[in-house]
Amino acid sequence: MHRYHLQDRQDYSHYNKIAGLVTALVHKLKQLSPDDPFRIKATEQLLQKLYNMGLVSNKDSVEQAEKLPVSSFCRRRLAVILCSLKFSETMKEAVTFIEQGHVRVGTEVVTEPAFLVTRQMEDHVGWVETSSIKRKILEYNDKFDDYDIAN
Repeated sequence: MHRYHLQDRQDYSHYNKIAGLVTALVHKLKQLSPDDPFRIKATEQLLQKLYNMGLVSNKDSVEQAEKLPVSSFCRRRLAVILCSLKFSETMKEAVTFIEQGHVRVGTEVVTEPAFLVTRQMEDHVGWVETSSIKRKILEYNDKFDDYDIAN
């Protein structure tokens, strides 16, 4: 069995545990009085964090946090994000690009396909400057400049 299949199972198990903890936290918060200042502040902070991570689509919906699916974590993995941003056609291709060091998030090269990408980081996903993939895309679009690669 491929190493990543085992890792994916472990990741899924971790995501499942975190989703369960979030659900339990929301349940505990709902037991407090609706006008309790701690409940209001903690709920706002939790929803903001989940929204920033890209795990919920609405930072005002406690129901989304209460029913947080494991799949929401899986959809934030770098390989999935590459597919959704049309950097690759398939997950397998995305994983290969990542493992070979062609992908960066911000200024950092990321070689782990399971890297979780937040909403803010999603805008900074791109090809490594020296990537042969980037070079081929630029050549295809007639935007390749030898000077850019040399510097």
